Amino acid sequence: MSEAAETAAPEASGEAVPFDWLGELRGLALMLLAVIAFHSFVAKPFYIPSASMAPNLWVGDRLIVSKYPYGWNWASASFHILPRGGWRLFGRTPEYGDVVIVVPRGQRDDYIKRVVALPNDRIALKSGQIILNGKPVPQAVEPPVELPLDALRSAEDPEPCTGWGFDSALVRKPSGALVCELPVLRETMPNGATYAVIDHMSQPYDDMPEIVVPAGHVFLMGDNRDHSADSRLPLELKGLGGPVPLSDIGGRAEFTTFSFDGTSGWNPLTWWRALRGDRAARNLRPPLEGHAR
Repeated sequence: MSEAAETAAPEASGEAVPFDWLGELRGLALMLLAVIAFHSFVAKPFYIPSASMAPNLWVGDRLIVSKYPYGWNWASASFHILPRGGWRLFGRTPEYGDVVIVVPRGQRDDYIKRVVALPNDRIALKSGQIILNGKPVPQAVEPPVELPLDALRSAEDPEPCTGWGFDSALVRKPSGALVCELPVLRETMPNGATYAVIDHMSQPYDDMPEIVVPAGHVFLMGDNRDHSADSRLPLELKGLGGPVPLSDIGGRAEFTTFSFDGTSGWNPLTWWRALRGDRAARNLRPPLEGHAR
């Protein structure tokens, strides 16, 4: 009998071939490492748990964040397991209007906010309007937005559009549906980046004396200006505590993939009913006024 015939004999005779547990575990480990590497260096899915970026992002939106536009740092890692540090690899600076993921000091949770001031900029706030390098950032009034309540409902705010600052905002439509009707301003940054913001009430953080954004930092704000823990708020109020280091920014939001309205459960049969079909594939890069991006 030849050597080849002897090698094939156990299979041909129906004998069981020992299962290669080590090989299977090695394959699973390599696959897991590949997924973690992709999430850390290329792109990762994210979920929106709060209404701080309304009207542009709703609670329940799922989106893709790219990890490479500003280079890589400790915050790029998929699970933020690396020690916090100021190092950056191939670091680049965001643009006005970019929506970014940031990890606040003393935390491991991701926040999502918009870049409104760059390194060395002077920024102040007056009655809710950004004063950038001594010039007011234009805010044009647009028609009010009608948001379904599930777009604002979160664990921190289970009964949205009621209470503090929401006087007369809760509106019942002829269909019987309840919506939150809120005023909208279109803000346009110096580079032409334009996007909608909500500013429906007067509150202490509408005003801020001028500060200079340090080198290597950016100033971030949420689009839902009266309900966002951002660079205006101190760390003890779960804000960002002022300008944030670029080394704490883990990526840029690119587009939505899909969205659930909060009625879905573990049963896949409930997912289709909860799916918001018109929220998919929304570009999260702000258009540039007078330009095509």
